[in-house]
Amino acid sequence: MNRNMLKQAQQMQAKLAQIQEEIANTKTESTSGGGVVKAVVIGTSKIESIHIDPKAVDPDDVEMLQDLILAAVNEAFENAQKLANEKMGQITGGLNIPGLM
Repeated sequence: MNRNMLKQAQQMQAKLAQIQEEIANTKTESTSGGGVVKAVVIGTSKIESIHIDPKAVDPDDVEMLQDLILAAVNEAFENAQKLANEKMGQITGGLNIPGLM
């Protein structure tokens, strides 16, 4: 490997590390039930917060509230993963490189 290729590989590695750090610190949110439940995710694997509007709390229909929470959380994680894939794609040119995500 010549020096130029080595330098390019090091630059790509540095960019990847930067993108991975950005992804780990990015907040993504989603709502369900017309906004009565909101989930905020940090990175692609941590729930930061869940907000539930008191209007969504019906003691006679706890299952609906549970479904709204699941929907908001799952969508927030899906959005976070899409964003992470887009950011990684900027560096990898769309190549699926094992071990990066």
